[in-house]
Amino acid sequence: MWSVARAVHPEWLDSLPPDDPGAVRSRRDLQRINSSMLQTRIMAGTLARYCRHAPRTMLDLGAGDGVFTLKVARRLASRWQGVSVILLDRQKIVSDETQRGFRGIGWGVETVAADVFDFLQRDNPTAVDVIATNLFLHHFSQAELARLLALAAQRTDVLAACEPRRARLALAASHLVWAIGCNGISRHDAVVSVRAGFNDGEMSSSWPEPGGWELHEWPAMLFTHCFVARRAGRTPQ
Repeated sequence: MWSVARAVHPEWLDSLPPDDPGAVRSRRDLQRINSSMLQTRIMAGTLARYCRHAPRTMLDLGAGDGVFTLKVARRLASRWQGVSVILLDRQKIVSDETQRGFRGIGWGVETVAADVFDFLQRDNPTAVDVIATNLFLHHFSQAELARLLALAAQRTDVLAACEPRRARLALAASHLVWAIGCNGISRHDAVVSVRAGFNDGEMSSSWPEPGGWELHEWPAMLFTHCFVARRAGRTPQ
């Protein structure tokens, strides 16, 4: 475990309008970063392991342009048929092509542009079988994270998160994303993301109801930290 404390600072991409050329480029960079970190493989494997049955509904928090979730869905489509996925992000940037991609594998898709707290606190919130999130929870301070997880626990039976690992190797790699063609925005945000990442049992300690849940937390591959919360009594496939 790296002993350096979490440090949460703003990421440049979050402050840019969706059509800013630098933001458009940075979102493409994120696809390369996800590929380099093997995030699609990690998330698909995590969902397959900790969801005993194919879910009917899934909510993706901080979905961005939805491309990552579509890649995960394609990996799972042979086992999970007819899933309806909600892509939640503050910006409405999911393309028609990406939405057609979901429908092409038999999944339903809904895009929602909203703040995550506003969405989860709605008077009549939609309960979903699974909440998934990739490289999103590290944006929040410990207090904000605890609040978000408490809201999520009221809406689902399984939450799966893949986040940056806060470790020396990951930090060193974050300084080298220029080597895969990332722009200045992505180079800044990669370092900030690692410093705000997680290790050891930090995410489990923020979960609101440990007595009624099975909590799993582990490092995956070289740069990723995973967390799963599942209501007690469920067992892996």
